[in-house]
Amino acid sequence: MKKSLLLLIGLALFCSANVMSQTKATSVYSKNHIKNRKPIPFSNIRESDVMWSKLVWRIVDLREKMNLPMYYPTTPQDDRYSLIDLLMYGIENEGLTAYSTTDDEFKEPMTLDEIHAKFDAQADTIMQRNRLTGELEPVIIPGEMHTDDVKRYMVKEQWFFDKQTSTMQVRIIGICPIREYVKDGDTAMDGVQKKQLFWIYFPEARPLLATHEVFNPFNDAARYSFDDLFMKRRFSSYITQISNVHNNRGISEYTVGINSMLEAERIKNDIFEYEHDLWEW
Repeated sequence: MKKSLLLLIGLALFCSANVMSQTKATSVYSKNHIKNRKPIPFSNIRESDVMWSKLVWRIVDLREKMNLPMYYPTTPQDDRYSLIDLLMYGIENEGLTAYSTTDDEFKEPMTLDEIHAKFDAQADTIMQRNRLTGELEPVIIPGEMHTDDVKRYMVKEQWFFDKQTSTMQVRIIGICPIREYVKDGDTAMDGVQKKQLFWIYFPEARPLLATHEVFNPFNDAARYSFDDLFMKRRFSSYITQISNVHNNRGISEYTVGINSMLEAERIKNDIFEYEHDLWEW
């Protein structure tokens, strides 16, 4: 009986050692922290505690150095995704809902086919001759989706002053990837085309964003998640629109060039100074 037991234990140890030898570790430690993370829930805000509020729309340009971790890798590598590839993964596999860009109110859900059409990645049908019969037959060619065309994101957020905590706070409401591309074969339209793809309701996407890491250019052992990136404001952006009486018109609708940049800075300073002016020094 003892011999049989020792034999079984030895066989189990041999099998486990064999499995471990077949699995090559690519790091000296296993990364489990971010994979098991959950987003920190927002605190409840009462309407009576909000004494000032403004909706703000801003653009995050992925070509800026600070925003490069959102753009790369252009193709998924192991557990690393670019932001657009992660959003597409969530839409295709995790039940994340994409909403139409007809407005930014998250009212009209989009289908996967509609998203592919935005990428110009629809399947095409061509006629091909059958080698056996010699007859022409329709063949479906799947479309190719170039997610690396996404160079910008529009972020919709709400700034508000909470008198209960006497703090200015911001909550991101939604994010919208913007595709920039040159349309092939269209000589009538010159230059780079810009197209809003879909809106994602940010609170719904947080569980997915919290479990995927972003590259940290300063320390591989201190990676943070996409949720950390947005919640801790680790991105560079500029304001393009603020809620106003003129149908929430954008800055580009009433000023151009350097004046647009100055207007964006003025709005940014107005938000900062609102909280600053509440206190006496």
